[in-house]
Amino acid sequence: MVSADLRAAVTGLARKAGRATMAYYDGQIPSEVREKQDRSPVTLADEAAHDILVEGLRRLDPSTPVVSEEAEAASFETRRSWRRFWLVDPLDGTKEFIKRRAEFTVNVALIEDGDPVLGVVLAPALDLLYWGVKAGGAWRESNGGSPERIYSKPQEPGKPLTVVESLSHPSPELEEYLQTIPVAQRVKAGSSLKFCWVAEGRADIYPRLGPTMEWDVAAGDCVYRQSGRSGERSSPLTYNKPDLRNPSFVIGL
Repeated sequence: MVSADLRAAVTGLARKAGRATMAYYDGQIPSEVREKQDRSPVTLADEAAHDILVEGLRRLDPSTPVVSEEAEAASFETRRSWRRFWLVDPLDGTKEFIKRRAEFTVNVALIEDGDPVLGVVLAPALDLLYWGVKAGGAWRESNGGSPERIYSKPQEPGKPLTVVESLSHPSPELEEYLQTIPVAQRVKAGSSLKFCWVAEGRADIYPRLGPTMEWDVAAGDCVYRQSGRSGERSSPLTYNKPDLRNPSFVIGL
């Protein structure tokens, strides 16, 4: 079980990391953009949030390893024996951040025996926080208000669906998939907010038919899994795989 104290400590760390990203987003500190080996962009804001989260988690939970997008992950030979680890994406939606779109997030998840048992998703530019705790539900906190329990909507057979899709990653595979289901509306969102839109019933499904990494999805996946009214929602995602890459998936089925 994840204690309320641990959840509060992790959301506090996420907020601290979010404040660091906002200093760059608002232009208080210049933020250069570089290209990583995989040709994805990285900024000083990503690195500042990484330092805050990794150092904070190590102080909070020194016996549990941390995997972050902005550091080289331990080999699978090392990771395969882990029953518990932190999985961090310090700034998800870097392309949105660079374009000064508000839909970027700070993400922290705790993985136990292959499942996310705590997930925190913070959109600092929107002052919007989501979290999910195994057996404790999914929650949203907006503009400093009180936490509100959120629930996803199970599909009704034959009913046209609201589909949330990526702002920055369109694909022919997605277009082909959408031809196979009844679609009422298509909406776009950046970063891990897509999981949260499904978790709060704003969308019915989130198909992602392109590449992602485990740190991209873990926190949002936890929020979604805990959004059921009568138990945990099922998810196709798994964790601590040999190369940390995810196959294509659809959330909300």
